[in-house]
Amino acid sequence: MNDFLWPLYLSMRVSLLATLLVALLGLPIGFFFSRRQFPSKQIIETLFIMPMILPPTVLGYILLILLSKNSLIGGFLYRTFGFTFTFNWLGAVVASSVVAFPLFYQNAVAAFLNVDRKLEFAARTLGKSPWIVFWDVTMPLAWPTLLAGTVLAFARALGEFGATLMLAGYIPGKTDTLTLSLFFAVANGEQQKAAIYTTIVFAFGFLIVYWLLTFSRRKILRHQWQNRRK
Repeated sequence: MNDFLWPLYLSMRVSLLATLLVALLGLPIGFFFSRRQFPSKQIIETLFIMPMILPPTVLGYILLILLSKNSLIGGFLYRTFGFTFTFNWLGAVVASSVVAFPLFYQNAVAAFLNVDRKLEFAARTLGKSPWIVFWDVTMPLAWPTLLAGTVLAFARALGEFGATLMLAGYIPGKTDTLTLSLFFAVANGEQQKAAIYTTIVFAFGFLIVYWLLTFSRRKILRHQWQNRRK
């Protein structure tokens, strides 16, 4: 692939995989935490949200310590499977997933909390199993907010820089995502390349924010219209 287009391709691949991973983990976790109360809940939720406020380099260093070949987790993976997350593109997926998870998680919890529990209870009284109730009642009501969380997670993954640099490094042709390539293009004085990469990132960000605002406004208008009908 063209060296110029490779960072865009890699960023899209990393962001899509990270978003998929975040959704697969965040959906059941968000549902569980929206419906359960237990002593350590606030501590665990604090850990979930921490990636939003930690400096990216600090978060990246924590991931590097946890997943390096000399760590308990990273060492096990390397000795057992000959595999490591450090300094390859899968490390970028992990870093992007960690920084994007809080955004999806918060939206997932909000989505499930806003579901009218009376509708779920009504379905249960009709003999529906919890699994059927979840997919036929809960998810249709929660999906707009879940979709917004998914888009936000993708946007955050696409813009990830610091944690990715710490864990995956900058290896041209292997780990050079769009944001990393932009940084090093500026550092190397490649102003034209930097300007094009900046335009691409800005365009993605603008489209995502514009869509979210439009989507949110339509939800509000639809809610107001439904209230008037009542």
